[in-house]
Amino acid sequence: MDQFRYVSHAQEVIFAPGALARLRDVVNRVGWKRLLLCTSRSMKKNGNVERVQSILGESLAVVFDSVRPHVQDVQVEEAFALTRLHDADAVIGLGGGSPLGMAKAVGLLSALPILAIPTTYAGSEMTAVYGVTHTQENPPRKVTTSDPKIAPKLVIYDPELTLDLPPELTASTGINALAHCIEALYSVTRHPLSAAAALRGIQHINNALLGCYQDGGNLEVRTEMLIGAHLAGLSLASVSMGLHHGLCHVLGGTANVQHGIANSIILPHAIRFNADATAPQLLPAIEVMGISANGSRPVTAVELLAQKISELIGSMNLPQRLRDAGVDLKESDLPRLAEIAFQNRTVQNNPKPITEPVQIETLLKHAW
Repeated sequence: MDQFRYVSHAQEVIFAPGALARLRDVVNRVGWKRLLLCTSRSMKKNGNVERVQSILGESLAVVFDSVRPHVQDVQVEEAFALTRLHDADAVIGLGGGSPLGMAKAVGLLSALPILAIPTTYAGSEMTAVYGVTHTQENPPRKVTTSDPKIAPKLVIYDPELTLDLPPELTASTGINALAHCIEALYSVTRHPLSAAAALRGIQHINNALLGCYQDGGNLEVRTEMLIGAHLAGLSLASVSMGLHHGLCHVLGGTANVQHGIANSIILPHAIRFNADATAPQLLPAIEVMGISANGSRPVTAVELLAQKISELIGSMNLPQRLRDAGVDLKESDLPRLAEIAFQNRTVQNNPKPITEPVQIETLLKHAW
C-alpha cells in the first residue's frame, strides 16, 4: 500500500442509543421540509415507520413501505414517481440493504439528498453503490451503480432499532458485514484507512455477533456489533469488492438468494479460493479473531480463518450449502450462474485473476 488512491464522501454520522429521537432536529437543521420514506413492510409491522412519522410530523410527505428484496426496477419507478407527485426535497431509507438501496436509487434519479437509518448490519448506509434488479430480463439481472452523489449525506445509527432484529437476519447481515471487512483487507484498491477500518470492524464483529444472535435484547452487544457494521461499511465505501460480493449479487439478482444467506454460504469458499493470493493481507484478521496459527504457513493459516468463520456460521444455524438456500435453485443451474458471474465487473476486480467461468463453477460446486 505504498501507492493508493481513494474517494471519500461528505457524510455526517450520528451514532448513539436513542439517536432516532434526534431525527427532527437534524432534518430541521439541514432545511429539508418534504421527505419521502423508503422502507419495508417489516419496518411498518414493528412500529418503526410509526415512530418516524411521529417524530417528523408534516415533514414526512409520503411513505413507500413495500420495498422488496434486491431493489426491483419497477419499484424504483414507483417510488421516483412519488417524489415528483409530492415535491419531495430529500429521501430517507429506513431498514436493511434493500430499503437503503431503494433510497439511493430514487435519490440519484431525482437528484435529492439521502438520509440513511440502518436497522441491520448490511452497511449500505456508508457506500456510494447500490444494485437494482432488472426484472424484465431473462434471467433477471442485478446491476450495480456507483456514483459519489448517492452516498447518504446523513446517517443515523441507533442500536435500539436493532434490538428486535430477528436471529436469522442478525446472523446473516452480520456475516455480510464480516465479508465486507475481509474483502476490504485484500481489495485490489485497498489503502491504509480501509484496512484499518476493516481490521477494527472484524474485531468488534468477532466480539459481538454471536452474542447478538444468542441474546438480541442485549443493548451493549448490539451497540458493539453496530459499531463493527459501521466500520465494515466504511471499509467497503472506498475500495473495490471482488469475487465474493460479485457472486453474491449474481446469486441474489438471478437466483433470488437472500443477500445475507448468500454471504453465509459463499464467504468461506471465497476465502479459500483467494488464499494463495491474499494470505499476507488476511494474517492480521487471523490475529484479531484469536486464531492460533502456531507458525503455520500463511495459506494454512487462512484455512484456519475459513474454518473458524464456517463454525461461526454453523453456530448461528445459517445455511452453509446452496442447496439449502431456500430458493428454486438446481445444481444444473450452476454453469449458467458461473457464466453470468464471469461477466460481473465486481468479480473481475478479484485480487486472484479469474480467467474463465469454470473457476467460478468449481467454487459453486464446492458450495452446492
